[in-house]
Amino acid sequence: MCGELKELPTSIGQLSNLEYFNLSRCSKLKELTESIGQLTNLQYLYLSRCYEMKELPTFIGQLITLQHLELSCLSKLEKLPTSIEQLIILQHLDLSECPNLIELPMSIGKLITLQHLKLSCCSKLEKLPTSIGQLIALQHLDLYRCSKLTELPTSISQLKGLEHLDLSKCSNLKKVPTCISQLPSLQLLDLTSCLELKELPTSISQLPSLRGYQKL
Repeated sequence: MCGELKELPTSIGQLSNLEYFNLSRCSKLKELTESIGQLTNLQYLYLSRCYEMKELPTFIGQLITLQHLELSCLSKLEKLPTSIEQLIILQHLDLSECPNLIELPMSIGKLITLQHLKLSCCSKLEKLPTSIGQLIALQHLDLYRCSKLTELPTSISQLKGLEHLDLSKCSNLKKVPTCISQLPSLQLLDLTSCLELKELPTSISQLPSLRGYQKL
């Protein structure tokens, strides 16, 4: 915990062998120093609860060895830089509880090794980019309480490795696309408290791996 930290020294970029960097709960930290882009061996970066951070810098894309990026509870974050596409071996991206996140960049589709995408409680997120279908390694997609989300793009049918899809408490979700039947690996589908969802497509019965779904 580093509640009083307001800035990072530029010398941080000299830590060329650094693999793990945890800045969680640095609640007064507004931005990252550009020299962070020099951390060419960094694999894990945690920025959770950096409440004053409004954006990620474009040089975040220089962290090409990054596998895990934790951005949860960044209350002022509105968008991601397009340079995120350069994180070519990223496996885990957590954006949960970013209440001002409006959209994801189309470039997110370039993250072809991404396995976990957490967007729960992103209450201003209205839609997913069509490029979401390019995330061929995605296994878990968490959209819990994305209360402005009204529909899913049909490109979601391209997520052949998706196992877990959480749409619970998406209170404005009006429909689930029929092409959801094309998700051969889907095991769990949670639609609890989707108040505007009046019916499910009959094609849901064609999901070969589905072990259970909830719709209350």
